[in-house]
Amino acid sequence: METVPTATAATAEDFSSSSSSTSPTAAISRWKYNVSRRYQHLLDKSVPHVLHRWVVCLAVVSIYAVRVYLVQGFYIITYGLGIYLLNLLMGFLSPQIDPEYSDGPTLPTRGSDEFRPFVRRLPEFKFWYCVTRSFCIGFVLTFFSAFDVPVFWPILLFYWLMLFTLTMRRQIMHMIKYRYVPFSLGKQRYDGKRPSSSDATSSED
Repeated sequence: METVPTATAATAEDFSSSSSSTSPTAAISRWKYNVSRRYQHLLDKSVPHVLHRWVVCLAVVSIYAVRVYLVQGFYIITYGLGIYLLNLLMGFLSPQIDPEYSDGPTLPTRGSDEFRPFVRRLPEFKFWYCVTRSFCIGFVLTFFSAFDVPVFWPILLFYWLMLFTLTMRRQIMHMIKYRYVPFSLGKQRYDGKRPSSSDATSSED
């Protein structure tokens, strides 16, 4: 005689499967996914608002500077931020394809050349995002005394200024050698206005 599964057994199986799907691990994973998707959506919406993004970045940098000034410490974090920003700046000013190691098409050097926009190794949006995120992380680190290493800050400032001067000098020499400017300038713009009816009439006459 065959046994038929009872409704009680089926209900228990459904309950166990539903409870496993709503386990704390699955709930946390779903929450992290929703937060990351919402965060990415906000970043995507901020892409065309260049001025507003950099105003926010300037506000974050100002808050960090005021924090360091008030506590009179955390100079190691500031020095690390300075080195990181210098690295980002070099990527922002450098072409995506280095002409020194490439035989491909180069940037126009004369006004009669075909316009080719400057393609950066580090895009503007990623440059802004990395700068803003680094200062946010640095601001959080200023609340932990373990990162407040005693150091003579004028020496760090001197090292950074020397490194900045040497790096920018090398970058400018590279720009002069391969004759490029890290900005897309000189592109013709068209306003798209149609000729008025009076102009059309005069042209027909």
